[in-house]
Formats: sequence, C-alpha cells, structure tokens
Amino acid sequence: MNYKKFGNTWVISLESGEEVVESLCRFCRDNKVTLGSINGIGATDNAVIGIYDTANRVYKSFMIEGDHEITNITGNISRLEHDVYIHVHATLSDAENFTIGGHLTSAVISGACELFVTVIDAEVTRVLNEKTGLYYLKL
Repeated sequence: MNYKKFGNTWVISLESGEEVVESLCRFCRDNKVTLGSINGIGATDNAVIGIYDTANRVYKSFMIEGDHEITNITGNISRLEHDVYIHVHATLSDAENFTIGGHLTSAVISGACELFVTVIDAEVTRVLNEKTGLYYLKL
C-alpha cells in the first residue's frame, strides 16, 4: 500500500494481493483518520459481498471468485468502540459485463486498486440500533 496526502484527501494505491477493507483499516489507524468518505476502483479475483437480511438481522454474504473489475467502491469511515469502522459497498463486473453489488466485506486485489479518502476533521461514533440490529452513526 502506498499513499500520499493532498489537502484533506489521501490517494491510496493498493497492489495485487492486498485486501481492501483490511488495508483501509490499517491506513486509518496509522494516519489517525476517524471520519471521512471513501471512493475507488480496481480489480479483484476474490471478494465477499452481501446484503443485510432485516428480518433475521444478519448479513447474507456471497463469495465472488474469478476476475472482476471493481467499478465502484463507496463508503465511509467512522468509529465503533474506540476503533476505526469501515463501511463500504462495491459494484463488481465480470467479463460478460454482468454486475453484482452490495456490502463489501473483503476484496483481494488482483491487479490494482485506486482509492480516494476525503478526511473530515472530526470524530463520529456508531451505536447499536436495537430495532434493526445495525450500528447507526451517532450524530
């Protein structure tokens, strides 16, 4: 992982074999980023995406294998229980241009990944919403 700061935006370059969510967590801890937005593109051959099943209050995750373009990664950075919390979604496209998207749990980069993190100079935490079972931003 390589990165450089321009104003309040960090440009991050991930290489083959690096995992997106883990790398973002490490980047935020190392650079003391507590709140911000994330967007990016890249390529993966091993990803886990999912959707939240509101009736059963669990994520249903699906392994996506084989070459896929990451046509979009978007999300945010906040705090949960005194640690960084990365909440990202992604859209993936295969060789036939079939796309699939959802909550991104993991994506191992197969080629490259380019991420932009815009930092907000503040800290927002998350709290459990008992009704949904999800952690909401506490504003």
